[in-house]
Amino acid sequence: MLLGASIITVSALLVYFVTIINVGRARVKYNVMPPAMSGEPNFERALRVQENMLEQLIFFLPLMWIFSYYVSELWGAILGGIWILGRVLYAWGYYQEAKKRALGFGISSFSSMSLLLGCLITLGMSVIKTINY
Repeated sequence: MLLGASIITVSALLVYFVTIINVGRARVKYNVMPPAMSGEPNFERALRVQENMLEQLIFFLPLMWIFSYYVSELWGAILGGIWILGRVLYAWGYYQEAKKRALGFGISSFSSMSLLLGCLITLGMSVIKTINY
C-alpha cells in the first residue's frame, strides 16, 4: 500500500508548492516581472530555493519510493520526513542569507544519501541472489 511514501510525497510536493508561491510573492514585492530571472538579491534567493527544491525532488522521490518498496516503508517514510525537514530548514535559512542554507542542505543530503545507499545495497544483493540461481 505504501501509505507512508504517499504521505511523504504529498508533503514534499506541498513544500515545493509553497516555494513556488514564495517566488511569485517575491516577484511582486521586488518588482521582478517575468521573464526576468534576476534582480533584487532577496528575489534571487527565493527563486534559487524553488529551483533547488525542484532539482532535489527529482533525485529524492524515486529513491524514497524504491527504498520504501524494497527496503522498508517505515524507514523510507522516516528518511523522507527528515528530508522534508532539511528542505524546510534550507529554505528558511536561504531566504534570510545564502550562508544560512548549509544546515538544511546537510540534513536533506544525509537523508538522500541514506536512501541511495539503502537502495544500492538492497538492489545489489537482489541482483547477486538472482545471478546465483
